[in-house]
Amino acid sequence: MQLGARELATFGLVLAIPVMSFILVFRPQNQEINAALAEIGHKREILERLRQETARNADLQQANEQIAERIRKDEARLPSSSAVDQIVKQMSALAVDSGLQAPTLKSLKPLQAALYWEQPLEMTTSGTFRGFYRFLRRLERLPRITRVVDLDIKRGSVESGEPEISVKFTLSIYFQQEEPASE
Repeated sequence: MQLGARELATFGLVLAIPVMSFILVFRPQNQEINAALAEIGHKREILERLRQETARNADLQQANEQIAERIRKDEARLPSSSAVDQIVKQMSALAVDSGLQAPTLKSLKPLQAALYWEQPLEMTTSGTFRGFYRFLRRLERLPRITRVVDLDIKRGSVESGEPEISVKFTLSIYFQQEEPASE
């Protein structure tokens, strides 16, 4: 079998077709496929992050509902501004029941604290330490929100084996401002 120019040209053409097909068709398609796979991988990562955020959003919504419920419970513990006088009387009675002298009360200017008001009361009383401790425990158990600041305890005389103390502190009572009646 002799190979002439015609046969060599045909053989070269037959070899050139797959090489040119690879260069002109298959290589660009492979690059497009790889780019599409990379984009699909990227979108899957984004989708997974979105799923995690969505799951977290459900947790956040539940946490927000729990916080809102706690706020409603705390607001229920806040008296109205007209009930503050009753609470002051209750504090005085609580001190006497605990074995302390009737306290002297000095009402300070109410302070606005966020959406609520704080009524500071400067209280001075005396009695035994046990009586004062009993007063604080009872105060802590009340359903109202209060806090004790600027506590000053001074030791006094010793009577009947237990030392007397004199106490001066500021008791803050939190309350809600009553809504003005609409006309």
